[in-house]
Amino acid sequence: MSVFATLVEQLADLLRPLFGLSAAAAAIIAFTALVRLLVHPLSRAAARGQKARAALQPRIAELRRKHGKNPELQKAVLELHAEEKVSPLSGCLPSLLQLPAFFLLYHLFSSGTIGGEPNTLLTHQLLDAPLGGRWADALGDGGVFGGAGLVYLGLFAVVTVVAYVSYRLSRRMTEASAALAGTAGADPQVPGAAAMGGVMKVMPFMSFLTLVTVAVVPLAAALYVVTSTTWSVIERSVLYR
Repeated sequence: MSVFATLVEQLADLLRPLFGLSAAAAAIIAFTALVRLLVHPLSRAAARGQKARAALQPRIAELRRKHGKNPELQKAVLELHAEEKVSPLSGCLPSLLQLPAFFLLYHLFSSGTIGGEPNTLLTHQLLDAPLGGRWADALGDGGVFGGAGLVYLGLFAVVTVVAYVSYRLSRRMTEASAALAGTAGADPQVPGAAAMGGVMKVMPFMSFLTLVTVAVVPLAAALYVVTSTTWSVIERSVLYR
């Protein structure tokens, strides 16, 4: 983690002439963008996989009509996916690979010391809000409309807009997938279909959980979440158009 702290410090030093006291915050945003660029090829592959799975829905619906409740349906669907080289889990990889970076930032800005030395990163701020602080700290130091409170209000506003756009995008994708399948629900005979159907129903609303995350994690980690979520919405709107 000390190597990661050094990386953030050095990046902040490079950006200080442009961003002043908020250079570390800008460094975290730049770091997030770098992580998303590295993961982008997998996001493109996930988009291709999603489109391929959507294209298979009419054939899966035909298999449902052919096999009905027969256990052979599961085997037939698995064979179809294998034949078309479509993995139902490919869309999870981009999100999973970003988790280590988020947890590194979380621990880095939650620790008072690094390698036995005081954590100097905790002295950095975004305007009037310390990067190691949380919304509860901002409320206790100036209230909702104090300097730190206004920073969080700005973040909440950005997250709300991004979450709403993500919600609309997820709803469109879910409805398009259901239309291709010729059904509004998932067939429990298809492997993992029941669980996937449940996920697809709640997915449009999961974007709003980002508001809770931003409120409870250190501000540095919240910046990562806001930047990454915004990137995801823009990326999805381009890749899934």
